[in-house]
Parts: sequence; C-alpha cells; structure tokens
Amino acid sequence: MVEQSAGRKVPGPAPLTRQRQEYARLIARGVSNAEACRLVGVNRRTGTRWRYGRTVPARAGGEREYPAMIEVTNTGAPRSPRYLSEAEREVIADRRRAGASMRAIARELGRNVSSVSRELGRNRDDAGRYRPSAAQRMATTRLARPRQRKVAADRSLGALVQGWLDLKWSPEQISAALAIAFPNAPARRLAAETIYQALYAKDAVLQRDPASCLRSRRRRRRPHRRADARRARAQVARPSISERPAEAEDRRSVGHWEGDLITGASNRSAIATLVERVSGYTVLVHVPGRHCADVLTPALVAAFTALPASLRRSLTWDCGTEMSDHHLLTAATGMPVFFADPHSPWQRGSNENANGLLRQYFPKGSNLALHSPDQLLRVQDELNGRPRKRHSWATPDTRLTALLLAPQ
Repeated sequence: MVEQSAGRKVPGPAPLTRQRQEYARLIARGVSNAEACRLVGVNRRTGTRWRYGRTVPARAGGEREYPAMIEVTNTGAPRSPRYLSEAEREVIADRRRAGASMRAIARELGRNVSSVSRELGRNRDDAGRYRPSAAQRMATTRLARPRQRKVAADRSLGALVQGWLDLKWSPEQISAALAIAFPNAPARRLAAETIYQALYAKDAVLQRDPASCLRSRRRRRRPHRRADARRARAQVARPSISERPAEAEDRRSVGHWEGDLITGASNRSAIATLVERVSGYTVLVHVPGRHCADVLTPALVAAFTALPASLRRSLTWDCGTEMSDHHLLTAATGMPVFFADPHSPWQRGSNENANGLLRQYFPKGSNLALHSPDQLLRVQDELNGRPRKRHSWATPDTRLTALLLAPQ
C-alpha cells in the first residue's frame, strides 16, 4: 500500500467519461434508466443525476450546477410508448421512399393510419422532405409546451367554474353546463378532465380545495379501487326483486323507488335515502335515534304519505334487517316492498349513486344525528337542482315535474 505524503492531495476517482457516453447512447435508444445503469455498471442514482443534472454546494461558497443531458432528453425516445419512437420514424421514412402506402406502414408498425398520416404532415422540413432524425427533434420539442390554463387566462370563466364548484357540482356537470351556456364560443368550454387538473394543480389556479369541492373528498388523485367484500347479513322473509313488476325494471312509469340507509360513525346514526328510478329525484328521511325497524318504518310511512298517490307504486330496498316491518309500510301506503339480492348493489344503482353524492354533505365517520330535518331538506333541494347527464343535463326536479304533468 502506498502511503500518501503529508499535505499531499489525494486524487479523486477517475471520471466516468466512457460510462457516461455509453449511458447517453442507451437512453437515446429508449432503454430505461435502471437498465442503462446496470449495463454501464453504475449506481441508479448516478444515472439519474447524469440524466436530469444536479446542483451541489461549492467549496468557495454558492452552488455548482451540473447540467442535465439536454441532448439526450430532447432527441431521445419519447417518454410514453403512445408516441412514435425514432426507430419507428426511420421505418416510416424507409417505407415511404420505397413507395409503400400509409396503411401498409401503419399495419407494419401496429399503429393507426392516422398516426402515420399526421407524422408525415407535421414533421417535414422546409423542403417538404421527411427525415427521421429531424422529425424526432421537431416532435420532442413540441412535447414541452407549457401553456396557461384556460381558467387562469379567462377570469370570468374561472369565476363561473368556482361558483359551480361551491354549489358542489361535479366537473362533468360543469363541463356540460359550459357547453350549453356558450354554444358558439368553444374557447369558453372546458373538458371535465381540464377542471380536475386545474383543481389538483400545484399552482391552485381555481383557489379551491379538492377535498371540499369534490364528493370523493380526496386531496390527491388516485385510481379506482375494488370494493371490499361485504359481510353476509341476517335474512328476513321478504319479496325478492325478481318479483318486481316489469314497468319498474325498465323505468317506464314514474313512482318506483329505491332506498337504503347511509350510516354515521360506528353505525350509531343514519339517514334514509329514497330515489325515484325514472327522474332520479331524491328524498332524505330523518331517522331519529336507532335505525331499527321500529323507528325507520314510521319515518318512511310519513315520507311516502306526503307524496301524491301516483308516486307510490313500489319500493326496492337493500337486504338489511331494518326493513323487517315492510308489511306495515305496505299496509299504510299501498306500496309493495321488494328486496335486492345480497351483495348486489347494482340492482339499486340509482340509490347507490345518490348515496355516493350525499357523502359530499355527510362524510363517513361523522355523526349524522346532528343534522335536523330542515338541514336534510336543504341538501335534498340542492341535490335535486343539479343537472344530470342521463337527462341531457336537466335536473331531477324539473324531470319529475314534467313526468307528473304528462298525460297518463
């Protein structure tokens, strides 16, 4: 072992020039960062620093910046396989010079013919020639094009969207309302995804908290998850949904309802929800105390007897034991009660959807007993005043009124 003399500077590690060049070549070919680092024999963090650059403190004060591989990220393979790669562009150029049709090229690449057509139309040089290397540079340059969001550029549009969000409209409802409000102004329309992105953007351009505006109450976007398996419930003697009349099944006549409970913390409080199948009109029923059959049945009887006789045709309920006195409800209102099959929430799809909407007002884990009948009525009116996609963006309130006034 060779001793270093006192005061003599110990040489640092040799520069990885060759490895860095090989890493750049692999990344340009579309190899992943982890695989490129493995092939050249460096740590994955080292490759990340090479690719994106870094800033470190300097000995003399300040900072020293190591630039990113701009030449790699600007001319390398696209970040997503949905974009054409440089290798595919070389195939397009070779096949076009050989006289192949765009459809033949698309079949060979496994792409849509419109992708090949757009590529040949967009990425030609000034002389009208298609060259793969130049096309790759032009396409990659267009990838990073930061633009101002529509809701930020148009303040009145942003204020309109904010107002509807405060009314707890969903982005899809807002998108449809804008299309109706501005039929001849495409610049003032917004896709639902655009509104979602503006809500979750770091710049907070809409100045609204997604957790308070959206019924999912999520602060971060995430994919849908599979629902957990539901526990089996006690069986009660009840008419099956298979016995429900056909007019209720195909939504031909008004007056057929779906119902269930939404429960609060530890299942100690509840609100009964009723949804008319044709119009989607929702009725909220205050359930004082325990949500057992002795309490729920009188509350439902009072809610249904307040409705016109033409709106009392049938009720489809979940398979819970809280409706064990369904025969008393039928005797008081003349409405037969049918029960969905266990573990089959889709058989009461309208009611399940309404319960999801109501969680925006009554979050899971909260005490639902704190809400008075007047508060439930206010939420009910607000929910029935929202436009619905299945009614061509008419509201359940106006839809139900039109059905009642229509000749029978």
